[in-house]
Amino acid sequence: MEKSEEMDGNFFESLPEGFIANAMARTSPKDVCTLSLVCTLFKSAAGWDAVWEKFLPPDYQKIVAAADGCSKKEVYLRLCDYPVLIDAGNKSFWLHKLSGKKCYMLAARDLSIIWGDTPRYWRWISIPESRFAEVAELVSVCWLEVRGRIDTSLLSSDTRYAAYLVFKSAPHTYGFEYHPVEVSVGLIGAENQTESQIKTVFLEPEASERYRHGEYERSLPGRRRMGVFSRLRGLASRANATPPQIGPKRRQDGWLEIELGEFYNGKGQDGEVYMSMMEVKGGNWKGGIIIQGIEIRPKMNPCTQSRFFDVGSA
Repeated sequence: MEKSEEMDGNFFESLPEGFIANAMARTSPKDVCTLSLVCTLFKSAAGWDAVWEKFLPPDYQKIVAAADGCSKKEVYLRLCDYPVLIDAGNKSFWLHKLSGKKCYMLAARDLSIIWGDTPRYWRWISIPESRFAEVAELVSVCWLEVRGRIDTSLLSSDTRYAAYLVFKSAPHTYGFEYHPVEVSVGLIGAENQTESQIKTVFLEPEASERYRHGEYERSLPGRRRMGVFSRLRGLASRANATPPQIGPKRRQDGWLEIELGEFYNGKGQDGEVYMSMMEVKGGNWKGGIIIQGIEIRPKMNPCTQSRFFDVGSA
């Protein structure tokens, strides 16, 4: 047994380092980190520029400023940890650290917001915690409609993505206590169209928790119960809608996010992804949320996310 293990070790150590690096370049950043633990030769091969250049977008030199003098691994990690503003500051771009897949956030200015240019309903402000120059603060509307689009050619192929509305709730937020919103994601291609799946979700964290624990109906004012729950039953009865079951999650950067939906970006698939968030049926006035944008990133298995490998240590 010991002799067999010794032979395996000698076999790996006898392989040319360039051969190992070339093989690693055909895997993923997560796999490279795992393989670097096999032996010192693999760890050395895992640092080759030829490995990490395979995980970088072809135009990375235009995206990352002053990349000269940095190793390809350093450039990769920079693109993972520090999103870069592109498209005149209307989008941010970065790489998903585990997979190397492309990620984007569309700034609020890059979205279509109904009444967005009317100060009575929306106002544009600058806050230090946003990566963009401006965010959209909802003053007060009864018709809430926010839409975004992105070309599939900008995204990584053969990848399942999810889109998320990234927002904050101001102290004076109101109107979302009893009214969920409808969200959807769809794919429009040159040859086919994927019908969007409409979901109803809560933007207010407390409302989603009350609904999840069966306390939502009891918390409604008496006069609102009949109307609101009739509406929820109506939404649930539609073939392409589901009752509200989820609420926003707190991100590491302090913002809230709510999933709008997911889609698969196939190889050679040309078209556009469209995303929306709407509340136009309740008829109530609402305000106070601050929208930073819509984020599009790979849809990851929670188990995969929990087993995070430190790419920087490879």
